[in-house]
Amino acid sequence: MANHKSAEKRIRRNAERAAINGARRGRIRTFVKKVELAIASGDQDAAKSALQAAQPEIHRGVTKGVLHRNTAARKLSRLSGRIRAMA
Repeated sequence: MANHKSAEKRIRRNAERAAINGARRGRIRTFVKKVELAIASGDQDAAKSALQAAQPEIHRGVTKGVLHRNTAARKLSRLSGRIRAMA
């Protein structure tokens, strides 16, 4: 339990940020899942367009501190590699 006014505020802020970051992380997972579903269906054009939609969201996660930049780069690289391998 917080004993100081600033500690109480920090608890409130942490809860707000956790909700925002969780929503952003979920949005990133949804975009990645759309790319993976397009890859699984075998539709390369749909997979490319889904990846183009996912890229800015993943990069935004990096700038907001939700993802590490190497993690984002690895995810994008692996997804684009799987799309290239479909051809």
